[in-house]
Amino acid sequence: MKKKIKVLISACLLGDNVKYSGGNNLTPELVTLLEKYEVKTIKICPECFGGLEIPRVPSEILGDKVFSKDGKDITEEFLKGAEKSYIISKKNKIDFAILKERSPSCGSSFIYDGSFSGKVIQGKGFTARKLSKENIIIFSEENLEEIEKYLEKLSK
Repeated sequence: MKKKIKVLISACLLGDNVKYSGGNNLTPELVTLLEKYEVKTIKICPECFGGLEIPRVPSEILGDKVFSKDGKDITEEFLKGAEKSYIISKKNKIDFAILKERSPSCGSSFIYDGSFSGKVIQGKGFTARKLSKENIIIFSEENLEEIEKYLEKLSK
């Protein structure tokens, strides 16, 4: 019997209303792709794991810290959420992760610059940093072709 592919995924991408605004980032093409390969999804929201509320004040990374738009240092909550996400990934023996690009937790290639002006820079969110450090392969919802190639490889 073929092994079930397990993917750690940002819950907002599957339609869970866990975004700072109380909404989600449902990505139908991603859902369809995961269903095609009968992937077992393990949903995470590092910011919720860190104890932050829904809705919450938007936050961005500035240097080595995370600040909410009202100036509060919420780095500890982000570190806690990253650690809990990593523990869940290990416990579930995931094959890889799909994380929300530009998020201060989940951005795997790009994040906002910390000025709350909408400017995007290269960088990783706190959870993406932690998972990368632990050699977990990360894709974003913006890399559907790469995800499909990887799923194809894993399902052989």
